[in-house]
Amino acid sequence: MTQQNDILLAQANTDPGFKIPGNEQKPASAPASGPTLTDTPPSSGMPMEVAPVQGAPATDTSTRDVAVGGAIFLVLLIVFFFARNAYANHLVRRRVAPSSADTAGWLMFFGLSFLSGALVLAIINSSKFLSLAVTGTLLLAGIGALAGAFFTGRR
Repeated sequence: MTQQNDILLAQANTDPGFKIPGNEQKPASAPASGPTLTDTPPSSGMPMEVAPVQGAPATDTSTRDVAVGGAIFLVLLIVFFFARNAYANHLVRRRVAPSSADTAGWLMFFGLSFLSGALVLAIINSSKFLSLAVTGTLLLAGIGALAGAFFTGRR
């Protein structure tokens, strides 16, 4: 039994484990200069201020935010699909060739999809996705597709 305790103590002494920065071991004779881990915080009813961690991202996108944004985007895609059909039928009634009307409808669908995708990404996490590389590309493709739908539907 004592041999097992000696092995456990030897293993415990070789692995320092997790250490809190700035919490070095002090000699037993040195007085404690500040609060220790075992001290209980004063319950004065004041809210505790928490400083941001150095190097942490500005905002973190939770899975709940991504799920809600994805659901909103899916609903918008369904609405845009029905709007595509209505726009193509409207163009056919205005004596536009059915193939041109169908192409204009699909261009309108993709244009609205790109624009709403940029909007949903900007709402989910603006510090991460609101950049020229992500949002700018989606906006440029969306505006281009909507312009193509407008000019294709005029023939």
